[in-house]
Amino acid sequence: MSYFFNYFQGFCLPMPGNLFASYVDWFHNFNCSLLFGVLFFVSAMIVYLISNKYYLKSYKEYQLAELLCSLIPTVILVIQMVPSLSILYYQGLMANDSALTIKVTGHQWYWSYDYSDIDGLEFDSYMKPLDELKIGEPRLLEVDNRCVVPVDTNIRFCVTSADVIHSWALPSFSVKVDAMAGVLSTVNCNFPMVGVYYGQCSEICGANHSFMPIALEVTTPEAYKNWVMGNVL
Repeated sequence: MSYFFNYFQGFCLPMPGNLFASYVDWFHNFNCSLLFGVLFFVSAMIVYLISNKYYLKSYKEYQLAELLCSLIPTVILVIQMVPSLSILYYQGLMANDSALTIKVTGHQWYWSYDYSDIDGLEFDSYMKPLDELKIGEPRLLEVDNRCVVPVDTNIRFCVTSADVIHSWALPSFSVKVDAMAGVLSTVNCNFPMVGVYYGQCSEICGANHSFMPIALEVTTPEAYKNWVMGNVL
């Protein structure tokens, strides 16, 4: 059953960008397989009982059936709980070691990035108009200032809002953090592959909600240092 869900990877769903996203995708496929199995079993039982000509005129206690109806759902929930706790534990390990902290602030309708560990490195990120797009840049996703991070580095993102509720989301890394005014939500990520990854605000925040993209560029350490020096000095 999991192969059925994996068929859509890369077609209408983003490919996992790191190990955490791979775990989340596997857990999603695992849960869907369980749910489809339960749905098939219950549907088959309903069809069987409806089509069965025989029935009991007087219902009697059947303790074994009552026990199974309690035991089987409990076992299924435990099976789901074990990988869920493992993913939460792995996510907690990532939060213990962060080499870089970036504060992300949502506005109507753009994002601001503040590199807390680097004095003077902060900027706003707006969606690029159609007439400014270059060949190969995606429509409604490219921005004028990308958030640039070094490859294979644990990074802490502190997400908040300056006005209404927004949501900072990167589907390739299974990241979605609500940005709320007065609240600083944190998420840790590691980016093992060089490239450009896109996302969008995932909380309806007003008229231009659809024009609030996120562009994250993962570069080599040398390119990242050059980018920092070029933007600070």
